[in-house]
Amino acid sequence: MINLSIKERMLLEDEKSHEQLCVDKYNEYSNKAYCPELKNLFSQLAQKEQQHLDSINQLLNGIVPNINQQQGSQQGGQQNSFNQQSINQQFINQSPINLGSNTYNEHDKMLCNDSLSTEKFISATYNTAIFEFRDKNVRQVLNHIQKEEQEHGEKIYNYMASHGMYQVQ
Repeated sequence: MINLSIKERMLLEDEKSHEQLCVDKYNEYSNKAYCPELKNLFSQLAQKEQQHLDSINQLLNGIVPNINQQQGSQQGGQQNSFNQQSINQQFINQSPINLGSNTYNEHDKMLCNDSLSTEKFISATYNTAIFEFRDKNVRQVLNHIQKEEQEHGEKIYNYMASHGMYQVQ
């Protein structure tokens, strides 16, 4: 059982509200996205954010979650990912923008931009929180969540880049 300071509890409450926002946002965006691949990505991210929310709730209850168990359950979800090439050829977007072989919907691009910005923000808040906790095990849990938030941002970026939504110059 961990004993949280007032500051640590406040930081966890902030992270809890951020994670709840991400769960709600990704579930909503999964329903709003036009591209089936993007719908699936948002759905997967909502599930991961729910795991983060559950971990934060455990910490608030004085329990350090076992992050090794969570890692084992993640590997199964990665095997369910869609073949990006075949899905790109199957879906039809409303008002698509065609960039050669990359076709995307402006609405989907807006959802991705917002999601990527959210992941950048959430990762930064975890970075700050990690330095404020006394308990090494709690810091490891927060670091694990932060790493996964960065991976979420990478998945969104990769989707955007592969669909012509994000051009690095």
